[in-house]
Amino acid sequence: MADIEMHSVVALLEDLPGEGLVRGQVGTVVETWAPGVYEIEFCDDSGRAYAMVALRAEQVMRLHHEPSHQAA
Repeated sequence: MADIEMHSVVALLEDLPGEGLVRGQVGTVVETWAPGVYEIEFCDDSGRAYAMVALRAEQVMRLHHEPSHQAA
């Protein structure tokens, strides 16, 4: 997934019970470990990190906060 880069906001696509994370939780890419492997930080609404996990690109989906405009 080439569109995932540093500081991308992503959503988890699967439960990770060992990490206390469930599908849909939102995190931020804070490091790239290898092609397609990213360190994701999960924070609460106050900005306190509650989990940091290395995940493969297929385990997350990048979220977009702006509209995507295509040329006509």
